[in-house]
Amino acid sequence: MAGHKVAHATLKGPSVVKELIIGLTLGLAAGGLWKMHHWNEQRKTRTFYDLLERGEISVVAAEE
Repeated sequence: MAGHKVAHATLKGPSVVKELIIGLTLGLAAGGLWKMHHWNEQRKTRTFYDLLERGEISVVAAEE
């Protein structure tokens, strides 16, 4: 009964390729989210100026 061996994960150093792939994936995901946010803000701004140009909205407060 003596001498039971338990399988333990051996600790290795960092894998450069794995870290590069993870970093690249996270960077592309964050960049994609940022671009989607930026495009949404551009669309809102473009819509605002289009409505302003057509006279449908005004930036001057209406007098009562």
